[in-house]
Amino acid sequence: MNLSEDIALRAGAAGPLAAFDRALAWATELPAAILVVLETAILFAGVVSRYVFDAPLTWTDELASILFLWLAMLGAVIALRRGEHMRLATFLNWMKPARRAWVETLGTCVVVLFSALLLLPSYQHVEEQWIVTTPALEWHDGVRVAAVGVGVVLMIAIALARLIERSSLKSVAGCALAIAAVAAALWWARPLLMAMGNANLLVFFVGLVGLCVALGVPIAFSFGIATLAYLAMTTSAPLIIVVNRMDEGMSHIILLAVPLFVFLGALIEMTGLARAMVDFLASLLGHVRGGLQYVLLGAMYLVSGISGSKAADMAAIAPALFPEMKKRGEEDGDLVALLSASGAMSETIPPSLVLITIGAVTGVSISALFTGGLMPALVGMLALAVLVFFRARAHEAVAAKRLDWARIGRLFLIALPALALPVVIRTVVVEGIATATEVSTVGVVYTVIVGLVIYREFDWGRLYPILVGTASLSGAILLIIGCATAMAWALTQSGFSHSLVQLMAGVPGGKLGFVLVSALMFMVLGSVLEGIPAIVLFGPLLFPVARALGVHEVHYAMVAIFAMGLGLFAPPFGVGFYAACAIGKVEPDHAFSRVWPYLGVLFIALMIIVAVPWLSNGFL
Repeated sequence: MNLSEDIALRAGAAGPLAAFDRALAWATELPAAILVVLETAILFAGVVSRYVFDAPLTWTDELASILFLWLAMLGAVIALRRGEHMRLATFLNWMKPARRAWVETLGTCVVVLFSALLLLPSYQHVEEQWIVTTPALEWHDGVRVAAVGVGVVLMIAIALARLIERSSLKSVAGCALAIAAVAAALWWARPLLMAMGNANLLVFFVGLVGLCVALGVPIAFSFGIATLAYLAMTTSAPLIIVVNRMDEGMSHIILLAVPLFVFLGALIEMTGLARAMVDFLASLLGHVRGGLQYVLLGAMYLVSGISGSKAADMAAIAPALFPEMKKRGEEDGDLVALLSASGAMSETIPPSLVLITIGAVTGVSISALFTGGLMPALVGMLALAVLVFFRARAHEAVAAKRLDWARIGRLFLIALPALALPVVIRTVVVEGIATATEVSTVGVVYTVIVGLVIYREFDWGRLYPILVGTASLSGAILLIIGCATAMAWALTQSGFSHSLVQLMAGVPGGKLGFVLVSALMFMVLGSVLEGIPAIVLFGPLLFPVARALGVHEVHYAMVAIFAMGLGLFAPPFGVGFYAACAIGKVEPDHAFSRVWPYLGVLFIALMIIVAVPWLSNGFL
C-alpha cells in the first residue's frame, strides 16, 4: 500500500472514529462523574450517621469500595483517551517530529500489548472472586473486580483507535516488529536470564522500565509491561497474579481519598475560596518589597495538598498573583522558578496524597503523618522566604500602596471561611470525627455551602468537567499505584527486598547515614517516577529498615516526601517543573537556570529536616 492509499484509508475512517470517540466519552465520562458524586454522598452519609446520630451505617465502606474500583478503572480509561496519563516527555520533546511520531506509535503499541495480556487474567480473576460475597450487601465480589476487565477492554479499543487515527500502517507494523523482536530476544535469552539470579531484575525493572519511560510510555504501563515480562520470562507464576496485585493496590479504602481530595481542590478554585485567601494575604504583605513572593509562598502553604495535584495547586494561585507581580517588574523566569520551588516545598502539607499513600502501603498512622507534615514544610517555606528577602533587596521593584487596616479587616472577613477550611479538614481528622478517607467529603460539603451561600460563585456549568477531570486524574494516579503494587510484589518474591534491606541496613553512619542515603535516593526517584509510584515501590521495603534502625517512621516519611518533592520539581526530568512553566506560560529555558538557587535552599532545608527529627515528630 502506498502513502496516498494509506492517507485515504485513514481519512475514510476518520468519521467512524470520531463517532466512536464521542460514544466512548459519554460511556465512560458520565458514569465516572456520577461515581464521584456517589462516593462523596455515601461517605458523607456515613460520617453524619455515625457522628451526628450515633447510628453507623454498616454498608457505606463496603459500597464505596465496590464503586471505587470502577471509578479507578473508568478514570484510567478517560485519562488514556484524553492523553493525561503521567509520563516523562523530556526525551520526546528533543526529537524531530517524524521520529517523535514513530516513538509515540511504539508507546501506544505497548499500551495495546499490556492491556491485551491482561484480558484472560482479568476474566480468571472475576471467576475466582465470584464465589466471594460481601458481608453487608451480600454482593458477589466479581461485580467489583469486573471493573479491571472492562477497563482493559476499553483501553485496547482506545489505543487501537489512536493507532488508526494517528499512525500509518507502516509505522504500526514497524513498531509491532520491534516489540516482537524484543520479546523474541528475551525468550531466547531465558536460560541466561534464569542463570543470572536476581541480576535479571536489572534487565526488566531498570532496563525495560527505563527504556519505556524514556520513550514516553505512561509510567503505569511501563511498570505493568515490565512486570508481565519478568514473570513470563523468568518465573512460572501465572499472570493472574498481576491482576490480583493491581486489584489489591487500587482497592485500598484509604486511597478513596485520592479522587475526593482532587474534587475538593477543584471546588476550592471554582468557588472563589483560593482567590479570597490570596487577596487577604496580598493585603497584608503586598506593599513590602518582595511582598507578593511571600504571598505566593503563604498561599501555597495554605492551599497545597488539598487538590491532590501540584498542578492544580499552582493553577489556583499563579493566575491571581502573576499579573500584578509582572507589573511590579518581576521577570517571568523568576516567577516560575519560585512557583516551582513552592510546589516542592509544600509536598508534606496535609492532606497530601503522598501522605495518604504512605499510610496505605506502610501502615503509618495517617493522622500522625498529617500532624508531622506541617513543620517540615514550614522550614522549607522559611528557607525560601530568606532567599526571597535577599533577592528582593537587590531588585528595584515598583512600590505598591499599603492598604488601610479597615480594608485589610474587610478582606480578612471575606477570606475567613476560606482560611477556616484547612483548619476544619485537619481538625476533623485529628479529633476522630472522620477518617482520612471521609474527611474530604466534609471538605467538599463545606466548600459547596460556602460557595453557594457566602461567595455565591458556584458555577454549575463547570461542575461536570470538574467531575470528569477528577476521575481522569484519579484514574491515572490509581493505575500507577496498581501497577507499582504488582511490580513491588515481583521484586519482593525475587528476594530483592531482602538484599535491599541488607544493603541499606549496612550503610555507614548508622541511622543518620541511612536517612541521608534514603533522601538522596528519593530525590532521584522523585525526578524520574514522581512521588506516589516511588513510595509504593520502595516504601514497604525501606520503612521496616528505618524502624529496625530506630528512625521514627513519621520522620522518615517526611524526609522521603520532601526529597521526592525536590526531585519532582528539578529539571531536566522533574515533571513538576514543566507543569509550573506551563501554568506560568513561560518557556522552560527561561526558568531553567533561575530555579537552582531556590532548589538549593530547599536542599539545605532538607538537610535540616534530616538532622532534626523533632521537626517531624515533635508534635505527635
